[in-house]
Amino acid sequence: MAYRSVIDVMLLLVRGGEVLLALRSGTGFADGWWNVPSGKVEDGEDVAAALCRETREEIGLHLDPVSLTLSSTVHFRNERGEARLGLFFQPARWDGEPVNAEPHKCARIAWFPLDEIPDSTYPYTRVGIELYRRRENFAISGWEA
Repeated sequence: MAYRSVIDVMLLLVRGGEVLLALRSGTGFADGWWNVPSGKVEDGEDVAAALCRETREEIGLHLDPVSLTLSSTVHFRNERGEARLGLFFQPARWDGEPVNAEPHKCARIAWFPLDEIPDSTYPYTRVGIELYRRRENFAISGWEA
């Protein structure tokens, strides 16, 4: 049987040494944890289109897919044993200021220094941010026995 995994697109919105995080709330999964704006690739979407859609839905910014750079990839297995492939993208530019466009799923958004992200940052997100900080581009997380 062929291996299948969810593909997540993760936005690394970085400015002035800070990264934008969103506090999950009301979703039924990882509520109370900080995360980067993100989501799953939907059927028929390419990863750039998915990230642009999720960014628009979650923080109200419009991104140009051409401005995206793949910063890192994380093959993650969560506490439920579910495998996910996370593609962390960084846009070269964006217009406007991010807003909490989904208050029913997000308690708030905030900027944090890259070297001082909250302890309650979801592990998957933490790995992607750490890779970015170390200028590394790949990690496997959660697969330990």
